[in-house]
Amino acid sequence: MVKDPTLEKNGLLLGPDPGDARLSREVGGVDQDGNAVRTRVVTEKPLTLYLNRQEIVTMMTIGDYPDLLAVGYLLNQNMLSPDDEITDIDYDDELDVVVVRTDRETDYEDKLQRKVRTSGCAQGTVFGDVMEGFGSIALDPDAVLKTSWLYALTKAINTAPSLYLEAGAIHGCVLCKGGRPLVYMEDVGRHNAVDKIAGWMFMNGVEPHDKIFYTTGRLTSEMVIKTAMMGIPILISRSGFTAWGVDLAREVGLTLIGRARGKRFVALSGEDRIVFDTDPGSVAEEDARHARKGGKQR
Repeated sequence: MVKDPTLEKNGLLLGPDPGDARLSREVGGVDQDGNAVRTRVVTEKPLTLYLNRQEIVTMMTIGDYPDLLAVGYLLNQNMLSPDDEITDIDYDDELDVVVVRTDRETDYEDKLQRKVRTSGCAQGTVFGDVMEGFGSIALDPDAVLKTSWLYALTKAINTAPSLYLEAGAIHGCVLCKGGRPLVYMEDVGRHNAVDKIAGWMFMNGVEPHDKIFYTTGRLTSEMVIKTAMMGIPILISRSGFTAWGVDLAREVGLTLIGRARGKRFVALSGEDRIVFDTDPGSVAEEDARHARKGGKQR
């Protein structure tokens, strides 16, 4: 668990560390007037994941929390089950390799032949059987989202220190409860940020039924599938929707809210969970700097 005054101030249990020199670096160039400039850019490095003795995938990532990313990826690809016991996680930062070891014998040779490239940044990938059992997912029907929580979350998340505000070109995902952000993860691909949170939840035994998931990226089929598979009943984004994402959310009763900026939002699925307890007229608009967060990448 990260112990940092900035995190405690923002109420986070785990979050971005914009000051980590491994995650971005300064480079030189010129601007539109030909003047010399210095700017920060995020790092991007390969991470090869093994499950026991089998190589699973090589992911492009900023490189933080490789253990959580590995566990979350395996969970969201149905290669780990909730009752699996992880006996060890080894990470070699020189070879950029992470190995997850389990008590259960695993062999996913056939599964690895059925890859589907997703719309996620940094080449998101899912496997052909990931939809098996999707329609039978049961999300908590008693979960609620108060609009006061929604407005509190968007303000807290948009003003939290982040690598995006330092260097851009990155997505963020946040696990929340009520109006409080709990865990904030960033990566070059939003699917990686989701997987880190899934890994954190698994490693810490965190229940999903009363949680809210927030992302800066689009509400695509991949985002809906992963959120539903994690058992989280509410998904919020600053960005827009895809048609299949909406269809899948409606299929499993996921509350799907997009274009959540300042006082505005649009819900296209699971609207019955929303409790309108705040007058939007009392909510301030975002200031220009934070309005960029989750919008066009710099």
